[in-house]
Parts: sequence; C-alpha cells; structure tokens
Amino acid sequence: MEVGTSEDLAFACLDGRELHGTLFEVPDGTAKLGTVVIACATAVKAGYYHRYAAFLAANGLAAVTFDYRGIGASRGGPLRGQKMRWYDWGSQDIDTVLAWAMEHSGDLPVHFVGHSFGGFGVGLAAHASGLGRILTVGAQHAYWRDFRFRDKAAHWGRAAVTVPLVAVFGYFPAKRLNMMEDLPAGVALDWARSRRDFTTAAAGTRRATLRAHQAAVTAPILAVAPNDDSYATLPAMERAVAYTPNSRARVVHLRPEDYGESSLGHFALFHSRYRHTFWEQTLAWLRDGTWD
Repeated sequence: MEVGTSEDLAFACLDGRELHGTLFEVPDGTAKLGTVVIACATAVKAGYYHRYAAFLAANGLAAVTFDYRGIGASRGGPLRGQKMRWYDWGSQDIDTVLAWAMEHSGDLPVHFVGHSFGGFGVGLAAHASGLGRILTVGAQHAYWRDFRFRDKAAHWGRAAVTVPLVAVFGYFPAKRLNMMEDLPAGVALDWARSRRDFTTAAAGTRRATLRAHQAAVTAPILAVAPNDDSYATLPAMERAVAYTPNSRARVVHLRPEDYGESSLGHFALFHSRYRHTFWEQTLAWLRDGTWD
C-alpha cells in the first residue's frame, strides 16, 4: 500500500485560540476522493488516530487529525486558569477544523469520523451542516443513566475523584493517576456531571445556537460501538443521534466475536490490528455509504 506524506497544521479558532493537528495526504498516483476530519475521544491525543488516518489517506481520503484546546499539542500552557467547556470542543474546535477542511477540499466532499465525545461534538459545530457522511464510534456524552447497572457505580466513583481534584489542582491531573491526558477543569466537570440534555450546560442564546447547529446537520450518520463498550450503550447512542433529528441515522452494536475477540471495549477499534476488518468497513461507509 502506497503511503502519502503528512504535514503539521495550525488552526486559528474564531476566539483566538490556536489548535495543532496533522494532514495525511493521499499519495501520488492514488485518486483523491475527499477529506476526512477525525475528532478524538476525551483525554486522548490525536496521535492515537494517526495510523487510522494514514490508512484512509492511502485509500484516497485525505485525513486531518487535531488536538482539542487544553490537550496534547493544543494544550496551550498550564491548564490551571484555562476556562473552557466540553461544548467549546465542538462549537469552536471541531468547527474550526471542519471549516479548514472544507476550504481546502475544492469540489470534493468532507466526511467526519468522531470517537466518543468527538462523535457527539460534531453536531455542535456550525460547519457540520456541510458534511458528506458521518461515522461515530462509541459516541455519547456520558450521561450516567444510560450506563449499564454495573457501570454506573464505576462512573460515579470516577466522578467523585474528579470533582475534589479539580478543586485542588485547578484541572484534572489524569496523568498523575495514569488515566491518559490531563483535562481542563470545565471539561472534566462537564464529563463528571453530564446531564440528560447536554445543551443545558450552555446558557441563554448559546444553548439555542448549539441546538440550531444540531438541527442543521443533514449528513447521514452511522453510529457504531462494540456491545461491551461501557459508555456507548444502545440508549446512550440513541440519545446522541437524537440531537441531530434531520440526519438519517443508523445505530449498530458490534459483536467482538465477529472481529475474533472476546472483548473490544471503548478504545480497541482504532488499533491497527483491525486494519483488514473494522477499518475496511469504515472505508466502505465513508467512500460509498455502505456497511456490512
């Protein structure tokens, strides 16, 4: 398989925040079919998705990855004192990268792949109204009542740790706990206290704006997750796609045994060992709109 080049990018958000990401280009001699923007899960750096992005590029879909504000290459210095909310990642960060991709795609379509919050956050972005197809993997906004009974206690246990640590440090020090990337305070508290209606986290006209962005999304959505994903239960996935009522959505729970595994969970599917199975399935969806 021919491998294209990659290029570091910087994106300027409308509020002045700078994000950093990477463009994986389609190799010479391969027909370019479009561009895919890939949005991360909470507390996960963009590098986790680079192998998948390179796979898409090698198959004709240029791919853009990026770190949200406060994370990885877009951390922007010490997190204490940085004021941002979960919805900023969608309405500001995802939106900025979508705008860049659409500006640079010419006449070719721009598609979207979002993992966990990334798959939910796309609906908060104004430019999501111009997307071709959307694939979400394990997408939801961590509303605890959607979890299975055995996972509710675990979530509240993590939340009980999050709140006091944010009060002490001014951010959530996940690295000290061997729990992936540190989180800005507002994002960590939004995750710990996620509400039944996500948009109630935003007050006044901002809530109405977020709702308008969600209603403007018309791209077909394929929402998938392993059936042992502790976050993306069927109720959680169905709640997530309901926020974009004008998109035709299909919700699919995947069986680990179909991929030769006893368990997949929330993170496994972006590992390169699924290149010839799950990744090929996603390519068919993004390129042709089909799913087996």
